[in-house]
Amino acid sequence: MKEVRLWTPGDVSDWLTDEGMQEYIDALRDVDGAALLKLSEQDFNTSPLSLVTGDSGRQLLERIDTLRFTSHMTAHKSINHKKIHQVNGHAGDSLINGIISNGKMINGSPKNGIHTEVVRILIPSLSEQERSPFPTEWLKTGVAFLYAVCCFFTTTVIISVVHERVPPKEETPPLPDKFFDLFDRVEWAFSICEINGMLLVGVWFSQWLLLKHRSIVGRRFFFIVGTLYLYRCVTMYVTTLPVPGMHFKCSPKLFGDWEAQSRRVMKMMAGGGLTITGSHSLCGDYLYSGHTVMLTLTYLFIKEYSPRRFWLYHWICWFMSAVGIFCILLAHDHYTIDVVGLKEKSTGNLLSRVWWFGIFQYLESNVRGIVPRNYQLPFFLRTLTSTRVKYSKLDSRES
Repeated sequence: MKEVRLWTPGDVSDWLTDEGMQEYIDALRDVDGAALLKLSEQDFNTSPLSLVTGDSGRQLLERIDTLRFTSHMTAHKSINHKKIHQVNGHAGDSLINGIISNGKMINGSPKNGIHTEVVRILIPSLSEQERSPFPTEWLKTGVAFLYAVCCFFTTTVIISVVHERVPPKEETPPLPDKFFDLFDRVEWAFSICEINGMLLVGVWFSQWLLLKHRSIVGRRFFFIVGTLYLYRCVTMYVTTLPVPGMHFKCSPKLFGDWEAQSRRVMKMMAGGGLTITGSHSLCGDYLYSGHTVMLTLTYLFIKEYSPRRFWLYHWICWFMSAVGIFCILLAHDHYTIDVVGLKEKSTGNLLSRVWWFGIFQYLESNVRGIVPRNYQLPFFLRTLTSTRVKYSKLDSRES
């Protein structure tokens, strides 16, 4: 292997690719091996390195420290090798009849008790949790996914229950809302909101599939979404608001027919709770907006787990999220307070007292450090590319 200080910028790019740090290739495209070994924490506080990741280059600096150690050991070994095979400044490492002329070995036997055999030391193999700071742990991701599904199902059941308690709009008119006073209702606006939401979910899912640490990021997403929808169950149930507008056409109440309510819940789950799929015709799920949760959360995850230099991509996703949220209000399908939502405030000292902290600690127990924005192909695509047979054209000439 070539010494690190002799690396070219191309060698540095290849090394970054092997280490899964491709996001640094553009920022370090003019850096050779010697300059790479001189990088320090101060370099990651200035542009362009400060724009690559949010961990101040900690992951890359750890790999560079390992590279420095390896380079130092290689250089030290090379110097000792030269000293052993030099006598009075002249190389004398020719082997004649089993005798090395530098005096270290005579007839295959070591001189002065010096042995040159390789000593093998068995090192016990480490588990993935001990070997990697970011273990996959797909079981935990599955637990987080089931948690999110249960929260979605509970939300749907609560919507069906609350629907029975919503007062008729003829008896209890909509509450006054300043946004409704300023903007007239646009009938097609809510469809724009749901289309933007589906597009953002699709974009985020595609980006998630390409993440190297997708198991960690996935369980974070499922846990946060599930918890927000669980809080939504509480706020909907304890505070039942009248419909935001007289245009609402709510499904008839079932008055305790649990079989019909079960079919209604299943239909809503199958349609994703979307109005454009015809699965959501219930009223009462106003405090707070589930559409706003998905529009906001997908944008935040897209931005957090994509390179900082993709600023245009971030702005497009932000614009889609903002337009979707504005269209919720423009359609008069939610009160302004439903969209603004409620923020739970807690200090770091109170964090351990929150009920969900135990679940969060279980999911994050083996994650050490900030998860880097590294990408790789999904497993099934990597399998296809590794097993693909490549053919080359042979130039055969007949004599």
